[in-house]
Amino acid sequence: MKIKAEVIIAELNRQRADMDKDLTDPEYFAIHHALCFLSYKMGDLQKYLDDVVKTGEHP
Repeated sequence: MKIKAEVIIAELNRQRADMDKDLTDPEYFAIHHALCFLSYKMGDLQKYLDDVVKTGEHP
């Protein structure tokens, strides 16, 4: 079974929620904007995942 983009988005969001909300922190800034971008481009993320992630190569 292929991994869904929503699973990736949910995991990034979980990790972001565990952090202090501080856009001056480089780690928080990076994960926040990566999450925003990937959410905006979810269709492209799903296509990428379908192309490169083989069945069984994901959690």
